[in-house]
Formats: sequence, structure tokens, C-alpha cells
Amino acid sequence: MTDAHALSLEHLSKQFGPQTAVDSVSLNVRPGELIVLLGPSGCGKTTTLRMIAGFVPPTSGDIRVDGNSIIGLPAHRREMGIVFQSYALFPHLSVARNVAFGLEMRRMTARAIAERVAEMLRLVKLEAFADRPPRQLSGGQQQRVALARALAIHPRVLLLDEPLSNLDAALRQEMSREIRILQQRGGITTIMVTHDQTEAMAMADRLVVMHDGRVQQIGTPEQVHSQPSNPFVARFIGGSNIATGTSDGQALMLVDARIALAGRYAAKGEATLAVRPESLRLGPPGSGRIDGEVELCTWLGSTVEHAVRISPEIVLLARGPGLGPDATPRHSAGTRVALRWGPEDEFLFDGEGHAVGAEIRETSHA
Repeated sequence: MTDAHALSLEHLSKQFGPQTAVDSVSLNVRPGELIVLLGPSGCGKTTTLRMIAGFVPPTSGDIRVDGNSIIGLPAHRREMGIVFQSYALFPHLSVARNVAFGLEMRRMTARAIAERVAEMLRLVKLEAFADRPPRQLSGGQQQRVALARALAIHPRVLLLDEPLSNLDAALRQEMSREIRILQQRGGITTIMVTHDQTEAMAMADRLVVMHDGRVQQIGTPEQVHSQPSNPFVARFIGGSNIATGTSDGQALMLVDARIALAGRYAAKGEATLAVRPESLRLGPPGSGRIDGEVELCTWLGSTVEHAVRISPEIVLLARGPGLGPDATPRHSAGTRVALRWGPEDEFLFDGEGHAVGAEIRETSHA
């Protein structure tokens, strides 16, 4: 352990009775880094955040800030700034008093508090709302107040628990940009929890993908998207098409179909293939890796999606441009097509979910 890590989790676990909510999570966070804990509901990400905050005691493991364990410290002594999903603003206090709350608890002078509150309200562009109660603010404005309150205490680590989930789609994008800009300008070490992968990809320096209480993969958004470590990550990040069958190294045999693989693999036996929808292209029957029948074509403006059934049990989704000179030709339901993809577009995993590297890659059928 070195002081180069602003925050470190060491085999952190939490059990609630017989249920393991978090299972031996380890993570090193660099100063000024924004880490996003990402995963479906119930994966353990919020419990992990609450253990860092001091609201939930871990069953085992350690939490270190700047190299020092904080396991024995109560929440109010951990110097964490926290923005909750519900904002948790005090309804009976003005915007300014909400921002001042943590400073008052630290017994700062009235002058120092007033200066810091004014600085924070300028930062989040709410100077004109200082005397208003939270109920008179929009959702986005309330979110800014919660962020200003969290930042006012000069937190060692900023914790964001689904901070944008109560906002509409357009406001979510705007606020995610604003939070990221403030975080980068201030060099604030930040841990954020979300189940929204688009939000996570847009904000994170690194993603921590979780499932069933365990870390599945840690990496930059680009690494996790382009090099998924297992089928769960491939499906969750980018919504990969998944097909499981038996591989002979050149093809994946399904119950009622055969998919020609783009690579040649030494590993044989049970295997799972993952291909992202945007990597699939449609062609005439017999010209690709497998033929299928279009069940649905959906035009979504910037994209066109085709749902193609390749077997009684499996439908693959192909997604291409919906506009411009390269717009994807649309095929009506019932049309027979071939599904094509390039050699760098497929991910193959063995029966235990480990990535299998190709020994040889084709250049055709792309």
C-alpha cells in the first residue's frame, strides 16, 4: 500500500445474514480520479459506497484513505462529501443554510462559512437562489445544491449515489457534464454509483463493473467496451448479442444452427460468443457467418435496428446508421439475410467465462 492511492479497498466484504452483498472487492483509486461502480440493481455497488461512507460496517476487509485505515472512524469523521439519490436536502433550511450545514458542524467561524457558501453557490451558478427553500427549486437546481453542500467541506473523497437518477434524460446529460467538469477542475477523488452505462461511460476515468457482489472487470471505458473480460461484461456494456454452444475452434454449434467464427481457436468445447449489435451487417443469404430471418426492422432516426432470428431460441440484433449516405438498407419482416462481422468484432469465452484468444483471424466475411 502506498500513498499514491487516495482510496484503497482491500478484500472488502459485506454479509447480511446468509446473503453476501459484497464479496471481496479490492480497488485502488488514484488522487483526482473518478471511479464509477457500475452494475444492475442488487450487484453490491451501493452497499460498497455505503461502507466507504461509514454508514454500513464491513463484515471483513479494509478501507484506507491516503494509506490510513478508516474502518474505525464514524461517518462524520471520514471527511467524505456525499450526494444522495434523493439529494437529502433539509426542507426547512434555505439553499445557503443547506450548503453551510457541514461547515457549521465543523464549528467554522461565521465569516469563513459565509465566504465558503458564497464560493460554492457561484461554482454551481445558484447565487440568486441562496435564500430560497429547496421546494422552490427544480430537480436540477436541487441536485446542484446537494453537490455544493458536499463540496463545501473540502472532502477527501466525494461519493455520488445515483445522483442523476431523478432527472429527465436531457437534464441528466447536462448535469453529468457539469459534475465531470467540476470534478476535473477541482481534482476531486470521486466514487460514483450508477446502473446507467451511458452515464458511466461518459463520466468515468475507470469503470468497476459489478455483478452478484463481485468485481467483474476494472478498466477505462474504452478497455471495458473493447475488451470485455467475460460474457456478463460483454452483454452489460454495449448490449452484446450472446450465443452459447459448443466450439470446435472454427465454428460455434448451437442446437439448431452453426455460426462460422471469424477466428481460429485452440480451445474447444463449451463456449459463448459475443458480438455487439453495431458490429453486425446484413448481406444476401450465404454471404456471412450465419443466415437468419428478419423479424423486425426499427428505424430510430440516427440508427436502424434489425432483429434477426437465427434459431428457434436465438435472435440477434444488428444496428447500423439510419441517416446519411451510409444509411443501412431496411429489410422487411420475413426477409432472409446473412449476418456478417469482422474478425476483430467477436469475443469468444470458454465454459468458465474466460476470454479465449484467436490464433488466426480471417479477413473475409466482414
